Amino acid sequence: MKRIFAAALLCTALASPAIAQTAAPAPVTTAAPASDWSVKPEWIAAHVRFLAGPELQGRGSMTRDEAIAAAYVAARFQGYGLQPAPGADSYIQKVKVIRPRLDGRPKLVAGGKTIDGASLLFGGVARVEGVATLYMGDNGAELPAGDVVLVGGSKLSAMAALRATRGRNTKLLVLRESAETRKIWGQLGERPRLDAYLADQKPRDGVSVLVLPAAAFDKAAKAAGKPVEMTLPGLVREEVETTSAIGYLPGTDPKAGVILLAAHVDHLGVQPDGTVMYGANDDASGVAAVLELAHALSSGKRHKRGILFAAFGAEEMGGFGSRAFAAAPPVPLTDIVANIAIEMIGAQDPKLPAGTMMMTGYERSTLGPALAERGALVAKDPYPEQNFFERSDNYALARRGVVAHTISGWAVTPTYHSPQDTIANLDIPFMTRAVQSLIGPARWLADTDFRPDWTPGGKPSE
Repeated sequence: MKRIFAAALLCTALASPAIAQTAAPAPVTTAAPASDWSVKPEWIAAHVRFLAGPELQGRGSMTRDEAIAAAYVAARFQGYGLQPAPGADSYIQKVKVIRPRLDGRPKLVAGGKTIDGASLLFGGVARVEGVATLYMGDNGAELPAGDVVLVGGSKLSAMAALRATRGRNTKLLVLRESAETRKIWGQLGERPRLDAYLADQKPRDGVSVLVLPAAAFDKAAKAAGKPVEMTLPGLVREEVETTSAIGYLPGTDPKAGVILLAAHVDHLGVQPDGTVMYGANDDASGVAAVLELAHALSSGKRHKRGILFAAFGAEEMGGFGSRAFAAAPPVPLTDIVANIAIEMIGAQDPKLPAGTMMMTGYERSTLGPALAERGALVAKDPYPEQNFFERSDNYALARRGVVAHTISGWAVTPTYHSPQDTIANLDIPFMTRAVQSLIGPARWLADTDFRPDWTPGGKPSE
């Protein structure tokens, strides 16, 4: 019944005169022999045109638009002959999430004095207190431990400082305002990214990150060695729902394991000022790739291994679709041979060899080299300092031991998290060649006994 509803919802949307002009689905063609399969650029473009079109308003995480996008993917999965995931009666998976909202500004008191002008970038803990430690250096590796750390070094980036707090039990990171923090604030839609959590789990006590204007930071810095307290008086917690789509192609050998090919269906949606963030590259391009891999791999003979195809929801708000999948997988995690997430393949990175994509954490396992050897257009990540391996849906699986990586075309494209991330700025021919290059290696992985392993030191800790 739910599968029929998803398909009916999609057909109703596509029948609307306002949508039909730009949202026609990719045609389901008569299956060709697997060796003769060719990805058509019009199929890729049709998926992206619907997902990143004006009708879906940027597919904001945990919104009706995200749910409609997932329904589109579910309908395509059904049309390609996939089944629901093992144990499921629908291609749709809905997950309840507790999402905090901040109605107001944070309050900061340092050394007994109120510090005005604070903006919260990340966080979600209602109250943080501790003794302030001041760091004015430029080396994240030297960042001191402490409950509250104020960072005023001119060369240490905000994201490097945040990464440096890991494993140090830092509760609050206070940064001096900079061009970088203003850029991050803009990319967040000028609203804080608060720590949401799955409704059936406890909230995580992550690091809260405050930004202070220069004069306010200097005032707060004088409280080094003294008590500091931050409170969020306008913090509200609400229950919302994210939607993922999951399809399954059973294998011939139940003992051979399963492959997971995934992307994320959501983006940033509509901003407070009404700006639509379309998310054509991030990550309608990845969803289009997963759909066309499902299209190709479901044609021809059955594979030895089963293949799960997923379009996860709420990646942009904390990876909740993939985290829910990892917490309650449809097959045991030990049966998942490999996970390949596809993210932002709509443009070619000028740092990469012509025509190739990067694989995050390429050197951390034997998967990337094995795929590249068999024709996948993948290479090493040229931005190791960005820690992209930990910044997409693959990481929820990798932390639980699954060999999981993300493939991306240009991870630092200028259109990232901007209103310019539209289909007009995608390189459809490049995307078509990229997806085509993955079909043979994916088919090989589904039919071989090869099982990738982590290289020494490559496996992340939970």
